[in-house]
Amino acid sequence: MMNFVLSNIHILLPIIVINIILVIVSLRDLFKNETYKFGNRIFWICVILFIQIIGPIVYLIFGRDDS
Repeated sequence: MMNFVLSNIHILLPIIVINIILVIVSLRDLFKNETYKFGNRIFWICVILFIQIIGPIVYLIFGRDDS
C-alpha cells in the first residue's frame, strides 16, 4: 500500500490540495451565510465533510442562496 502511495504521489497530492481548498472555501461560505436553497447548516456540513471533492462542489452549486 505504501509503495502505491509513494509511486503515485504526483497524482494524489494535487487532488488532496484541491479537496482541502474546496472544503475550506465551502465551509467559509457556509458559516458566512444564514440561508440555503436546500437543507440546513448541519446537513451541508455533513455533505461537505463526508462526500469528498463532490460534496463541496454540490454545496457551491446547489446549496448557496445568492439572494
